[in-house]
Amino acid sequence: MRLHRLEVEAFGPYLGRQVVDFEVLGADGLFLLHGETGAGKTTLLDAIAFALFGVVPGARNEAKRLRCDLAETDQVTEVALELTVQGHRLKIVRNPEYQRPKRRGEGTTTQQAKVSLSWIGTAPAGLAPEGLIRIEEVARTVERLLGMTAAQFFQVVLLPQGEFARFLRSDTAEREKLLERLFGTERFADVERWFADLRAERGRELEARQQSVRELLARYAQEAQEDPSESEPAEWVGAVLAAAAERVGQVTAEEERARSAAQRADVYLQEERAGAEKIRRVRTAHLRLVEITEQAPQRAEWAQEVAAARRAAGVAVEAELLDRRTAELTEAEQAEKACGAELREFGTRATGDLKVRAATAREEAGAVAELVAEAEQQLVDVMRRDDLKLASVTAAKQVEELTAELAAIPGQLAKLRADALAAAEAEAKLDGARARVGDLTTVARDAAELPEAEAKVGRGEAKLREVVDTHQAARQRRLDLRERRLDGMAAELAAALPEGAPCPVCGSAEHPAPANRDAELVDPAEERKAEEAEQAADAVRQRVVKALEEAKARLAGLIERLDGRTAESVAADLTEARTAVAALTQQAAGKAKLGQQVVLLERDLELRTERRHRAEQAVAEATADVRALDERLAERERRLVAGRGEFADVGARRTHLIGLAEALEAVAEARTAVAGARERVAQQRALVDTAVQAKGFASLKKARSAMLPDEQIEKLEQGIAEAEAAAAGARALLSEPDLFGISPDDVADVGRATDAAQLARARADSAYAALRVATTQHEELARLAGLLRKALAGLAPAEAEYTELRALAEVVNGRGQNSRKMSLRSYVLAARLEEVAVAATHRLRTMSQGRYSFVHSDAAGARGTRGGLGIDVLDDYSGTIRPAKTLSGGESFLASLALALGLADVVAGETGGALLDTLFVDEGFGTLDAETLDVVMNILDELRAGGRVVGLVSHVEELRQRIPTRLRVRKARTGSTLEVRAG
Repeated sequence: MRLHRLEVEAFGPYLGRQVVDFEVLGADGLFLLHGETGAGKTTLLDAIAFALFGVVPGARNEAKRLRCDLAETDQVTEVALELTVQGHRLKIVRNPEYQRPKRRGEGTTTQQAKVSLSWIGTAPAGLAPEGLIRIEEVARTVERLLGMTAAQFFQVVLLPQGEFARFLRSDTAEREKLLERLFGTERFADVERWFADLRAERGRELEARQQSVRELLARYAQEAQEDPSESEPAEWVGAVLAAAAERVGQVTAEEERARSAAQRADVYLQEERAGAEKIRRVRTAHLRLVEITEQAPQRAEWAQEVAAARRAAGVAVEAELLDRRTAELTEAEQAEKACGAELREFGTRATGDLKVRAATAREEAGAVAELVAEAEQQLVDVMRRDDLKLASVTAAKQVEELTAELAAIPGQLAKLRADALAAAEAEAKLDGARARVGDLTTVARDAAELPEAEAKVGRGEAKLREVVDTHQAARQRRLDLRERRLDGMAAELAAALPEGAPCPVCGSAEHPAPANRDAELVDPAEERKAEEAEQAADAVRQRVVKALEEAKARLAGLIERLDGRTAESVAADLTEARTAVAALTQQAAGKAKLGQQVVLLERDLELRTERRHRAEQAVAEATADVRALDERLAERERRLVAGRGEFADVGARRTHLIGLAEALEAVAEARTAVAGARERVAQQRALVDTAVQAKGFASLKKARSAMLPDEQIEKLEQGIAEAEAAAAGARALLSEPDLFGISPDDVADVGRATDAAQLARARADSAYAALRVATTQHEELARLAGLLRKALAGLAPAEAEYTELRALAEVVNGRGQNSRKMSLRSYVLAARLEEVAVAATHRLRTMSQGRYSFVHSDAAGARGTRGGLGIDVLDDYSGTIRPAKTLSGGESFLASLALALGLADVVAGETGGALLDTLFVDEGFGTLDAETLDVVMNILDELRAGGRVVGLVSHVEELRQRIPTRLRVRKARTGSTLEVRAG
C-alpha cells in the first residue's frame, strides 16, 4: 500500500482545503511531520484512517466530532485519499455524519455520511469498473484489498508508541485484548464458547433427566402412599405394582355382591310405590264425586244468571250508543254559548247571515296585510338612517385626526433609516476589529515572554556545556576502568592457575608466559558504580538537551510570530484596536432595535394611510344613503296613515278584522252542530225502546240490572262445565280394571322399602368408589412405572457423556487437567506473541547495540491465573531476564518501536495483506540520547529501503536537522494550514 495524495476540508482543525502530496514527501523515503501542540498533526493520521475505514483510532472515534467548529453552514466536511493497493490505484472520498443548521426554519438537521470509491485505471476483477458508493461495499472492498481490518491497520501502519509502551507493562488480560484485535482469533474464542455452551446445555439436560427421575419416584411414592425402599428403584416399583393389582381383584368381587343386593331392593321399592299410587287415585276419585254432588244448587243459580245476561246483551249496545249521543248534544250546546260570548266581545251580535259577514271581514283584513309589512320596514329604515348619520360624523372626525398624524411620520422615518444604516456598518466592521484585538493580544503576550525565553535559552546552553563535560568525564572514567579490568583479567586468571593444572582458556597444562600478577586489579563493584554514574550523567544530559530544544523552539516561535515588532508598538496598536472595538460595539448594539423601529414605522404609515382612505369613503357612502332613506320614509308614511283608520296602526286593524271573522264562523258552525246532535238523540232513543220490548224486559232500567260482563259470564259457564267434566272423569277412573278391588281405606308401606333400598344403594356406591380408586391407582402406577424404567435406562449413558464433555471443556478453557491454565485462545495468541517476540528481538538488539532481547514466557500466572502471554527482556550485560517495566524511558521507547515494527511484520504476514509501502511512527524520540537516536535512524533507513516511505511525528528539534523533508502544521484562529519543505 502506497499513499499518493490526501485532501481535507472542514475536518478537525483544518478549515480550508489542505493538500498533502505524499509523492513529494516520500521522494527521499523519510519525512517529518511536526508543528505546535494542538495544531493537527495526529488529525492527518486520523484523516487517512477515516478515508479508508470511516473511523479514527482510539477514543477520538467515540467523540464523533470530526467536523471543523469554524466551518461555514454550507461548507462540506470532506476527506479524499488517493493510494495504490496491490497494483490498483484508487481514490476514496468520504463525508462524515454531522449536524448542520436547517436551510428553512430554525434548528439543526443531520447531514448523512457518504463515501465514493473510484478507480484510476483498471478496476480489480469482480468489482464494478464505475466505482462504489455504498458504505458497506466500500468497507468490504478496502478490507479485502488491504488484507486487514481497521484495528490491524491502526497497529501496523499508524504505529502508536504509547499503546505499545502500555502493552509492554500490561497484564495478560490487556495483552489478550490487543492481540485478539490484531490476529483475529475470534474463531478460537467461538470454539471455547461452543464447548462452554455445550457443557452448560448438556449439564442442563442431565440435570433435567435427574430431576425427572426424582420427580417420577416422588410421584410414584405419593400414588402408592408409601416411602421408597432403600433397595434398587426398579425392584421396589415392581413390588408396589403387583400389590396394587392384587388389591384391584379383591375390591372387584366386593363391588359385584353389593350391586346385586341394591338391584333387588330397587325392585321391591318400585312394587310398593305402584300400590300406594293406586290407593291414592281411588281416594281422590271418591272425594271428587262427593264434592260435586254438594255444589249442584249453586250451579243451577249460575245457569239462570247466565241466561238473563245473554238476553240483556242485545239491549246493551243500543243503550250505550244513546248515552254517547246525549253527551254529544250537551257538548254542542255548551260550545254554542261560548262562541256567542266571544262574538259579543267584538261589539256585535249573532244576527243575519254569519258566514257572509265573516267573508267580508276577511277581505278587509287581506287588504290591510300589505301595509303591515311596510310598517315593519318603516321602523327598520328609521333606525338605519340614524346609524348612518352617526357613522358619517365619526368617520369625518377620524379623517381629520389621521391627516394630522400622517404629516409628522416622513421626517421620523428618514432619521431612523439613517441611524439603522450606521449601526449595520458598525456591526460589519466589528468581527474584523475583534479578530485584530485577539491577534494583537497574542502578539503582546509573546512580546512579554520574549526576554524570559532568550534568558532561558542562554541558561540552557550554559547548563548543557556543564552536563556534557560531566557526562564525558563519567564516560571516560567508565572506559578507563573497563580497559584496566580487561587488562587485569589475565592477571586474575594467572593468579588462580596452579602449576601443572590445565588452562581454563586454552586447556594446555604448560604455562610458558603467565601474566604479571603484580598489576593493579579493578573491583567489579567499582566498575558497576562507574557505569551507573555514567548512566545518571547521560540521563541528566538528555533531560537538559530536551529542555534546551524546547526552549529554542519556543524562542524561535516567538520571534517568528513577532515579525520584528516591539512590545511598545504592539501595546499602542492593541489600545487603539480596543478603543475601536468598544465604539463599534456600542454603535452596533442598537442595530436590531433600529431596524425593528424602521419596519414598525413604515408599517404604521401604510396602515394610517389606508385607514384615512377607508374613513373618507365611509363619509361619502353614509351621506348618500341618508338622503335616499329620507325620501322613502316620507312616501311610505303617507300610505300608512290612510290604512290604519281609527286604530293605532295597521297591524292592530288587521288583527281586529281577522278575530271578528273567526268569531262569526265559530258561532255559525256551533249552531249547525247543535241541530244535528238533537236529531241523532231522538233517532237513537226510538231504537232503544224497540230492543227492550223485543228481549222481554219491562224497561231499560230492568235490562241494565241483568247485564253482566263477558268475563263473568264465561267464568260461570266454565265452572258449570268443569264440575260436569270432573264428575265424568271420577266415574271413569273408578271403572278402570287395574283399580278393581282396591278400597280407599287400603295402606302401602313405602317408607320401609325406601329405607332398605337407600341402604343397599349406599353400600353399592361405596363398593364402586373403592373399585374406581383401586383401578385408577393401579393404572397410574403402571404408567409411572413405564416412565421410570425408560428414564432410568437413559440416565446412565447421559451421565457418562457429560463427565467426558466437562473434562474436555475445562481443558479447552484453561481449567481442570490443563496444567498451564491456558485456554485454546490464549494458546494460539501465545504462539503468535512468540513470533512477534522473535521478529521484534532482531530490531531491538540492533537498536540497543546488542544489549536487549525479548523473551516470551508461557508459564502460568501468579496464584493460578492464566498465563501464556508473558513478555520480558533479556539484559545481555547482566545475563538476567527482567520485566519490561524496569526499562528506562528511552529504553521503553526502543522496545515499543521494535515491538511495533515486529508486530507489523507478523500481522502483515499473518493476514496475507498488501505490501505496506507507507508507515507512520508517532512521537517518543525525545527520550533518546544522540547515540541511540543514530541507531534508531539507521533502523528507519532500513525500513525505507526498497521504496518504502516512513513518516515521523515528533517535536524533537534534532530530527528537523536530520530530516530535510518536512511537513509543518501551523495553527491559527482561522484554522490550521500545512507547509511542505522538501530537501
